[in-house]
Amino acid sequence: MAYHHGDLAAALVESGLELTRSGGPDALTIREVTRRVGVTPNAAYRHFPDRQALLRAVSAAIEVRMATGMAADRGLATPRQRLRAVGLGYLAFALAEPGWFATAFFGAGDTSPESVLDSPAYLALADALDLMVHIGDLAPSARTGATWSCWSTVHGFAELALRGPLRHVDRAELWVLAEQAVDTVIAGLPPVG
Repeated sequence: MAYHHGDLAAALVESGLELTRSGGPDALTIREVTRRVGVTPNAAYRHFPDRQALLRAVSAAIEVRMATGMAADRGLATPRQRLRAVGLGYLAFALAEPGWFATAFFGAGDTSPESVLDSPAYLALADALDLMVHIGDLAPSARTGATWSCWSTVHGFAELALRGPLRHVDRAELWVLAEQAVDTVIAGLPPVG
């Protein structure tokens, strides 16, 4: 991808996306990104003060793509079905794009609970849970705990499937297990009353 007097920052992020897709966060270097774009490393520093800043921008772009895949069909009959679609969308993205998944969640540095509150993946989950509270299908007092229970389930499952004992399981069988994990956590969410 040669850069031709356009948006250099966007070109650098796009190059970073290409690198991290297969290589995860360790594949991203200023030297390689700028080489692919056709500029000197110094040109990158006008837009990103260091590798970490570029990695944060790449991670943010990945999360937008992930959230797009997590977007629940608004035509689904119930909020629980929407929440299920969000959870399965998260897992589908993680399994299809392990390099991007690792970059988004382990490459950018700040992994504090506060840092995720405005991430697109978190917001997709929050929207689904907020709808459940709004229609009376989830107790408001359970909302915060539900967020972390749901996210922990899908994220933990993704890690087990990508790097843990489930990594050798056949994909069809793995997906059945993924659906069971999502269904189990949703079934455990307390309805109002």
